Amino acid sequence: MMEVIPVEKAVGEILYHDITRIVPGEFKGRAFKKGHRISTDDVPRLKELGKDRVYILRLSDGYVHEDDAARRIARAICGTNVEWDEPNQGKVEIKALVGGLLKIDPILLMQINELPDVTVATLHTDQIVSNGKAVAGTRIIPLYTNEDTLLRLENMCRTAGPLVTVKPFRRIKIGMITTGSEIYYNRISDRFGPVVRDKFQALGSHVFSQIVVPDNIEMTVKAIHELIGAGAQMIVTTGGMSVDPDDLTPASIRASGAEVISYGAPTYPGAMFMLAQLSGVPIVGLPGCAMYHKATVVDIVVPKLLAGETVSRADIVAMGHGGLCAGCKECRYPDCGFGK
Repeated sequence: MMEVIPVEKAVGEILYHDITRIVPGEFKGRAFKKGHRISTDDVPRLKELGKDRVYILRLSDGYVHEDDAARRIARAICGTNVEWDEPNQGKVEIKALVGGLLKIDPILLMQINELPDVTVATLHTDQIVSNGKAVAGTRIIPLYTNEDTLLRLENMCRTAGPLVTVKPFRRIKIGMITTGSEIYYNRISDRFGPVVRDKFQALGSHVFSQIVVPDNIEMTVKAIHELIGAGAQMIVTTGGMSVDPDDLTPASIRASGAEVISYGAPTYPGAMFMLAQLSGVPIVGLPGCAMYHKATVVDIVVPKLLAGETVSRADIVAMGHGGLCAGCKECRYPDCGFGK
């Protein structure tokens, strides 16, 4: 299947794999592309790259070249809102077509990588990704593989569903309730509201109404029902989420008749977080740290809700693994381990 030919005798032959050129600290890339027909002028260049011999692949039936294999794997593992590039040095890169929530099936990923010759690498699932971001890559290890391996992989993906998808964020109406007598009576300005507006705008939604109330359960309950009646598809509350006796937001959410999914989350920052639901509308109690930390539990849960997913108590409990922010000097979220 593979012929080894001295480079001087390879003129006119076609390369069946990319040849890489590496200059330490300066360059690594493709010097000769797969499919290139070797010319007389190529011989000294190939020798400079240390290629005194070239390998000419003559595949028999039942075997697939690395580039064709990478294309087939990419086609099989890709679901909606992702696309793949042409192979480069045997590898295919998969990119998001829209901004949204990346979804990876980790069990299927393990099963695929257990197949002979196959490798697939992805970003973490449930990560926010932007349009054009690389989310996965695939290649086989040798220059060719048995077609039966690819048929098994394709069947696995047909049965279990695609491995890689991106769920776009819905554009919904957000109602915001700001609690705090100090803000209600204009003793201080509201600094939390602008942060919330910016976060939702970055995710494609908007705050259509903000109601400011004092630390008063009845007024907060009234505001919740008023926003739902006005068509809010999600409600966020700012202020009053701590265990201080004057902080009445959790009690107000309960008093509204909402079902509390979780009060508290094993995430730092963001432990004083509440998620509830009333008449199908999520109510999110924002911890105070969301005002000044770039990444908190809010940035883990809210994108899931905007992608149309249901977040359960079990989902929040599971966030303890990866729920500790490393406090990097320069925050790189979501390109880090927080919440993953």
